[in-house]
Amino acid sequence: MDRIKQYWLLARFDRPIGTLILLWPALWALWVASDGRPDLLVLIVICLGVVLMRAAGCVINDYADRDFDPHVERTKQRPIAAGKIKPGEALIVFVVLCLCAFALVLMLNIYTIMLSFIAVFLAASYPFMKRYTNLPQAYLGIAFGFAVPMSFSAQLNNIPAVAWVMYFAVILWALVYDTMYAMVDKDDDLKIGVKSTAILFGAYDRQIMTILQIIILGLLISVGQMKQLSWPYYLGVLVAASLSVYQQKLIFHREKSLCFKAFLNNNWFGMAVFVGLVMDYLIR
Repeated sequence: MDRIKQYWLLARFDRPIGTLILLWPALWALWVASDGRPDLLVLIVICLGVVLMRAAGCVINDYADRDFDPHVERTKQRPIAAGKIKPGEALIVFVVLCLCAFALVLMLNIYTIMLSFIAVFLAASYPFMKRYTNLPQAYLGIAFGFAVPMSFSAQLNNIPAVAWVMYFAVILWALVYDTMYAMVDKDDDLKIGVKSTAILFGAYDRQIMTILQIIILGLLISVGQMKQLSWPYYLGVLVAASLSVYQQKLIFHREKSLCFKAFLNNNWFGMAVFVGLVMDYLIR
């Protein structure tokens, strides 16, 4: 039982907040692609796929960071870092999770199946980016935001222009919330040589994130205009904007606990946009 528990912890199934933050954009995409009436099979496959691939991403992340995590206060008790799971075991778990996700994708169209190979590559390569680029948070957005074009392709068998606008918004959103997350580990990352946008942005981190949040909201408004959405959607975006302001307040003094709280608050940002979409299509 203890071994199963360690696998559970390795895949972060005990911390669903990460799954939720990744799931919201997939749901945005499905609702927009289907005009509020997503195919049930597609909805189930995409949701389960996000859960499995987020878990797989966490596993390969811990494998990649196995030499770094023991030196970081927040991560030193993770299963691999604490020596409770061997790196080889983690790779097996990663492969099993990816295979399960691929089995689900096989129920969808060929276009989406082909896109799934790109998705796996992005998810598997992301954890290694922090060694080579100062923008690993942007790569995270590219990797896990890929659920957006996949959701459109699964529902429509093509990827329209609005999907790429939404995808770009999600990439920038991930860049923002994962920078907030990285601010928690900034001191440890500087010591061990791990790269992050929290380090890259330096003293201008809050200002840069403010600009990015404004661009994100602008892109979400563009999605609404392209799909001719109405006031409930824009109300959802307005709530998301107010949450962005609140997040800026939280990170103002760069206190670690409050930066982490700001990261967690992004779950409500994603939910606000989704609720606006749902309400918009319901009143039509």
